[in-house]
Amino acid sequence: MSFIKPSIITAGIAMLMFGTSCLDNTSEVGSSLVNDQSEVIIDSLFTITGHAVPNNAILSRTTMQLLGGINAQEYGQFKSGFVTQFMPAQNIDTDGVTVNDIDSVKLVMFIRPGGFTGDSIVPMGLTVYKLNRQLPSSITSDFDPSGYYDEQPWATAMYSANALHNDSIANLAYRTISVTLPREFGQALYREYTNNPATFSSPVLFTQYFPGVYVKSTFGSGRVMNIVDTRINVHYSSHATIGSGSTLRDTTYNFTRSYLAVTPEVITDNIIHYTMSRQLEDDISAGKSILVAPAGTEVEMQFPTREIISSFRSQGQGTAVLNTVSLNIPVENIHNNYGIKPPANVLIILSRDKDKFFANNKINDDKTSFLATYNETDHSYGISDMRNYILSMLDKETLAADDYTFTITPVDVVTETSSSGYYTQSYITGINPYVSTPAMGRLLFDKAKIKVTFSKQSVIY
Repeated sequence: MSFIKPSIITAGIAMLMFGTSCLDNTSEVGSSLVNDQSEVIIDSLFTITGHAVPNNAILSRTTMQLLGGINAQEYGQFKSGFVTQFMPAQNIDTDGVTVNDIDSVKLVMFIRPGGFTGDSIVPMGLTVYKLNRQLPSSITSDFDPSGYYDEQPWATAMYSANALHNDSIANLAYRTISVTLPREFGQALYREYTNNPATFSSPVLFTQYFPGVYVKSTFGSGRVMNIVDTRINVHYSSHATIGSGSTLRDTTYNFTRSYLAVTPEVITDNIIHYTMSRQLEDDISAGKSILVAPAGTEVEMQFPTREIISSFRSQGQGTAVLNTVSLNIPVENIHNNYGIKPPANVLIILSRDKDKFFANNKINDDKTSFLATYNETDHSYGISDMRNYILSMLDKETLAADDYTFTITPVDVVTETSSSGYYTQSYITGINPYVSTPAMGRLLFDKAKIKVTFSKQSVIY
């Protein structure tokens, strides 16, 4: 893939200035000599530059898993499987059952209705392998699992999105892909729990006993599933005789226990193979600023910080107060037959801070990092206020390139909701590198708008 230098693009419209009426004064003494005049100045004549850069290796920071593959002419070839550890259940109810009552073991992957990209009908196949080594603590989407798993398949399954469950009849919140694992594995888990419960006391101890699995897409193309939860369930079947005399009868009790689950405390990583389409490569070579995710491209942007500060100082003449700085970047949908859209959220962050932002599980501070949500109505990303960023730059004697070089990168946002009485409020608890679904969009810097407003007091003699 080739990339070109930024092209300079003018964003916005001409500068507007307007004044308000003079302040009232109840005393006439000196009123003929001095008047205060308040001005609000709006400046939006600024230039933005930007260009696409590779984002091939994304850090694993999510429990979300992608499985499957597509070949979209406009997007490219995409394929994903995953490796994962498991969090063990610390308390497993084994009352009334024995190891011989274990009937079967299932690896269950949960998908929200509509949680896929591509064709719901096409049959797909997967293979599950057992890991035989600990996964590295720092792991990215280009991870090579070779040497980390037993190459002998542990389990296989065929599935299609429309055959998972009929949620319109069952009213299910999720669909599932269920893979049958060896019954002996469930029995081994049962024995380990009853004989050595400490193994289940922490994920660190448990991964020493069972490092995890590698799930690989091995058959078919045309769909990528978005898996939001993964568990290993153990199914029991227990027989008993109830009643007496003429009412005596045999009864079978069937029930399920979730022994293992994928949680934020354990390592999980999507192994992504992406080959960009020739169309996207040509567009990027021609200077178009295109976001492609997951593990495609992000956009490096040169923000006109120097020009904003210069405008503020020259027009404010040392008496101005900065009010707001807003940014709006229009986005163009790239036509395709898979319904691939621009990423729902992007992080706009000083490029020098990006790696440590994700490594330290930070959230946006609205000073050096900003979260922008895709507006489906006007097709744009917007930041309502970058005032704190400009104020921090005003304090510097000189500006270096890394003070105004930003990266626009797709992200997944994790939220939690709290309720109190009639009020419900959502909080952002995590911002992770984007892995939700295939996504792409072109940023239109030639139509972007930066608006800076500040006010000043003028003394008129």
